Amino acid sequence: MAEGAAGALAAQVLFEPLAPWLAQLSGTAPPSLESLNRFLLAAATPPLSGGGAPVRFVAATNARMAYEAHIFQTGCVPTRPGNWHDAFNALVWLRFPLIKAALNARHVAAQGGQAARGATRDAATLFDESGVIVACADTSLAEGLRSHRWRDVFVERRAQLARSVRFIVFGHALYDQLRAPFVGLCGKALFVALDEPALRSPRLATELDKRIADRLAEPAFLATPRELSPLPLLGIPGVTGDNTDPAYYDDRRQFRPAKPSRE
Repeated sequence: MAEGAAGALAAQVLFEPLAPWLAQLSGTAPPSLESLNRFLLAAATPPLSGGGAPVRFVAATNARMAYEAHIFQTGCVPTRPGNWHDAFNALVWLRFPLIKAALNARHVAAQGGQAARGATRDAATLFDESGVIVACADTSLAEGLRSHRWRDVFVERRAQLARSVRFIVFGHALYDQLRAPFVGLCGKALFVALDEPALRSPRLATELDKRIADRLAEPAFLATPRELSPLPLLGIPGVTGDNTDPAYYDDRRQFRPAKPSRE
């Protein structure tokens, strides 16, 4: 996938949230800073940092302030030219501006002038880099994924999964890895309960952006990395044709059983 045209990524199922921007690209190179900032200018609601500063993408430099504090105060998001990881981070700012601003504010508030990291910042970073929003209208399917009942969810209940669950990649590092997916590629799932009509809405990403951003204002929400569940991305229907074979889910390199409870 990494060797194909950049715009072709838009047709891949897990790239759907970023499809409006990826479809405008050609070649294999990531979008330039100029292109990313043009996308910003065309945004219906331009993103703001956690501190309320208008976001813009700038060449990465050795800024005196810490990364998140720099964005919070200035709105300038350091972006390495020619780097897909940073380009995907910029595109996620465009698709999920409220979540990105809320994460930015959470980092700055949790840091509190201290260099040491804690569970709250670790959870925010893990979601920012590797998060997958699992919007689910069936709590039993959500529990099946949390409990690593992979065959139950992905094979026996595959039709129900298609009706009742949407997998929305948020983490920009995951998008980068999905350019050339590999066995064992795993995201970190954040489950959100929605009804089936909401799952089919063309405004699903916008609704999730607001809902999760509002929850991030609550200190108890996503307070530890343990709130995020492992999710083997190549098991999601449509990501690879190989997973139409039920035997695909017997591969424990990807579909590991849940660890026994310490209790």
